[in-house]
Amino acid sequence: MFKSLFYLINAIFAIFYLFPGSILGYLLYKNFNKQPQLTDDFNFLSLDFSSNHVYAFLTLSFFGFLIFFQQKKKIVLTYFFLISFLYELLHILIPNRSFQISDLYGNILGVLISLILFLCFSYVKEKV
Repeated sequence: MFKSLFYLINAIFAIFYLFPGSILGYLLYKNFNKQPQLTDDFNFLSLDFSSNHVYAFLTLSFFGFLIFFQQKKKIVLTYFFLISFLYELLHILIPNRSFQISDLYGNILGVLISLILFLCFSYVKEKV
């Protein structure tokens, strides 16, 4: 059940991420060129991180870690870091999208935060 839900969420995520324009921008503002911004972007050590990308990859990867981490640790880690890079690199080719290093940093940071949270929760669960 949860695996099927993850696959569905992952497919929807890919569609939203690779669509030539902002589906959410169209739904909220009737404008494919306007991207909703949940919070201001993060800046740490003179690096900019896209907050939307952090939230998106944190959510997707945490859900994936919950389902697959124990059985397929290397595969799931490779998968999330790979799509972090690949999705952003594909923006070079997709019309009305552009590669942004802050988005790539946000993708990676989201996966890293998710991994740290997952490992902390797993550690606490083992100790209880």
